[in-house]
Amino acid sequence: MKTKTKQRIAIAAAVLTVILVILIKTVDVAPIGPNGTSIGLSHLNQAIHDAIGINQGIYTITEIGGILAIGVVAVFAIMGLVQWIQRKKLMKVDRELLVLGGLYVILGFLYVFFNKVAINYRPVIMPGEVLPESSFPSSHSMLGCTVMGSAYLLVDRYVKNPTAVKVLHVLCIINMIVIVGGRFLSGVHWFTDILGGILISIALIAEFSAVLDQIQAKK
Repeated sequence: MKTKTKQRIAIAAAVLTVILVILIKTVDVAPIGPNGTSIGLSHLNQAIHDAIGINQGIYTITEIGGILAIGVVAVFAIMGLVQWIQRKKLMKVDRELLVLGGLYVILGFLYVFFNKVAINYRPVIMPGEVLPESSFPSSHSMLGCTVMGSAYLLVDRYVKNPTAVKVLHVLCIINMIVIVGGRFLSGVHWFTDILGGILISIALIAEFSAVLDQIQAKK
């Protein structure tokens, strides 16, 4: 896929995310959440939630998937740190890892931002909580897709064994499916929360892939 096409995909996904937020805040808003919290696109979200229900077991599996994604972040962070120490200067670290670090910073910012700015609230009050929590976008879906998607793109640059690359690619895809699909089926998010997490991830990964193309072209 051409670099410009990837950039267009990133822009399109970002625009669709903004449109989705506007729809959630303005269309079919009704107090269907816990403690009467108002939820956008309420009929759609309620119908899907009622059909799926709540599954704590699947939720636990997605938590494990999230931990694995954080482990991937740690691995790349350690790789970057080791290169920084060995090469004495930060700017001598592989540009791919520096860009990946920037991606992680953006991901962290979005995570904090959406925790502070509530677009929608969870359809359930989670164990140990007394109040509804911010639910849009699904942070696990956003984390899983962005981290595992970026890892998928970088694996073949640091692993030279073709078989190992294929195995790691498959594992990246499996973990993305487990996190996103599991989060959806667990019932702890509205449908639009999952959709928002996916759209944001597409925007981030498409732009990240485009930047990697530009780095490769300069080598």
